Amino acid sequence: MISQAGVRAIAAVVETGSFEAAATRLGLTASAVSQRVRQIEEQVGAALVVRGRPCSATPAGRRICRHATLVGLLEQDLLHDLGLPAGDRVTVRVAVNADSLALWFIDALADHDGLLFDIVLADQDRAADLLRSGEVAAALGRTGPPVAGCDQADLGVLRYLACAPPAFIRTWFPGGIDAPALARAPSLRFGPDDRLQEDWAARLVGHPVRLPHHTLPSSHGFLDACAAGLGWAMNPAESAEPLLATGRLAPLGVQPFLDVGLCWRWLRSARSGLEGVNRSVQRQAARRLLPMAAGRDQA
Repeated sequence: MISQAGVRAIAAVVETGSFEAAATRLGLTASAVSQRVRQIEEQVGAALVVRGRPCSATPAGRRICRHATLVGLLEQDLLHDLGLPAGDRVTVRVAVNADSLALWFIDALADHDGLLFDIVLADQDRAADLLRSGEVAAALGRTGPPVAGCDQADLGVLRYLACAPPAFIRTWFPGGIDAPALARAPSLRFGPDDRLQEDWAARLVGHPVRLPHHTLPSSHGFLDACAAGLGWAMNPAESAEPLLATGRLAPLGVQPFLDVGLCWRWLRSARSGLEGVNRSVQRQAARRLLPMAAGRDQA
């Protein structure tokens, strides 16, 4: 049987990033934490922690961390059912895209104070993969097929708008928004998994377009860079509205929208422990996102 003390040690090392910080959290020495981790690694016959700055989990280590989260949630439920004082708060790893985090998702987490959250920034398209790999216990991603071992709820639509400063549009799209112009004009990309610009361009012209791009992994910096004329981009319509109103930004063409359906998924085995979070996420999404039926060109 795997030692739960060892499981907690591995989870603490991965969450805090070092053996020293994990030792402080657990009230142990760093050598004691290291010994507990090593004992489980010898038991399972595989490395579980990548020693580095910061330390991280191997694929097998992520499974151990997920087990630690599930056990912690079950213990929390048990204490509640028995009318006993709550123990240490459980840290739950959650994947969310940067735009949702900036616009509305924080309110969903603040609405539920029974847990600690370790937020992983991940594009909507990568969220399901993080659940499958065991890296997170819940994830906000694009609507799509179910993930094995998970429950899910469709939330609504986050509307994006293709936009740029008027001067940028006059310079790079003098003849309109077509494939040759899109292949020349600089665009912005949040990160390697961000394909919103490509999705919109392909839908507009009817085929994939290779877009030159800057990479800028910051939600606020992304909008600022777009407004400064560094490149055109897909920005959340809600974020772009003030700049559209002042004329700093303008939509690209007459079909500038791309609506992305969002889905909340969570491990079925953690359903009870995440019940409050799930309700909060769905409640805030209902307030801030467009209804699914209202979405145009839903991705």
